[in-house]
Amino acid sequence: MLPSPVSTPFTFWYLVVLLATTALQHLLGETVSARLLELASTDAHNLWHRPVMSLVSSALWLGDDGWLVYVIIFTFAVAPLERRIGAGWTCAVFASGHVLATLATELPVMWALAEGLLPATDGRWLDIGVSYGFFATAGALVPVLARRFRMWAVPAIEAGIVVIYLIDGPGTLGGIVTFAGHLIALHIGMLGWWRWLGRRGVTGTLPAPAGPGDCARPLAGSAAR
Repeated sequence: MLPSPVSTPFTFWYLVVLLATTALQHLLGETVSARLLELASTDAHNLWHRPVMSLVSSALWLGDDGWLVYVIIFTFAVAPLERRIGAGWTCAVFASGHVLATLATELPVMWALAEGLLPATDGRWLDIGVSYGFFATAGALVPVLARRFRMWAVPAIEAGIVVIYLIDGPGTLGGIVTFAGHLIALHIGMLGWWRWLGRRGVTGTLPAPAGPGDCARPLAGSAAR
């Protein structure tokens, strides 16, 4: 069940990186850490001036000390997908949610700032973390579930997103943007990757364990391309 560098290298090494950056925040102190997080944030200001760097770096930090929580989350929502489609494709699913959900939520904020509809301070709110990528992988895991579990999984995940919104600051711009980003990332993973997962032959394979050849299973017709 636990991620390992052999069976689930993406999950394992991603958690190692998050552990390293979390430890670094403690070593550098609150002032320096706050500045690093500001530079890594995918807020409107950073996306306008350094889009690629902020999109990459924002996914390497956690805004709190919840690393152990993410170990549990990644074990049950990222590693099972990686065992079936491999590290590279899992990274692609994760990145699709992180990048597309960020752009879908921050571009309207950038437009509102340019039109003077929002104060300039709303262009610099802290937006870091791995939740968009995680929800994309969780969404992609839905088709992998056996059919009898799917009807419960989607409302359960969506209810979890609502709970996060209610806890993190409902009504604030940051809370609304994050709430929308979580929902968008979930459906990017679920709807955007469903057909690909079907062609890969891994839909409906959970809770059965992944076979030794699942990660290397070719797409149908791929030998002719």
